[in-house]
Amino acid sequence: MAAAELPDALADVLAGIHRLVRRALRRGLTGPRLRGAQVELLRLVEEDPGIRVSDAARRLYLAGNSVSTLVNQLGAAGLLRRETDPGDRRSARLLPTPEATARLRAWRDRRDALLRRQVAALPEDDRRALAAALPALRRLAENLRKEAEPP
Repeated sequence: MAAAELPDALADVLAGIHRLVRRALRRGLTGPRLRGAQVELLRLVEEDPGIRVSDAARRLYLAGNSVSTLVNQLGAAGLLRRETDPGDRRSARLLPTPEATARLRAWRDRRDALLRRQVAALPEDDRRALAAALPALRRLAENLRKEAEPP
């Protein structure tokens, strides 16, 4: 493959894998289906309980009002709690509900099982190639994260 073709091929493959994993995980789900941005926010809140809405918006590279809309949707679905920040009464801190934590755990378990099965089905050479590519993919993700941050 020519070096000029790599960016397009990589973007297509990564997007396709992401889409296919999401599609496979949607089958058999119980409860209301969550959109990608909702899941991203729940994962962030689970990772950093008590995060402020403004900090969540910054870390997700979304507008504050977009995150507020997601917070309202997830709150109405019983997946997110919003508390007043004791240090700044104008700010809200976000906390996952037990239902959100359980859904995220179940999603991760299903995702891990799916990918374990699929990776195990690959020839050994392909598994080694994927393992060897992980450091480069992590560096690519870090570079993209840095570029996305405001100056």
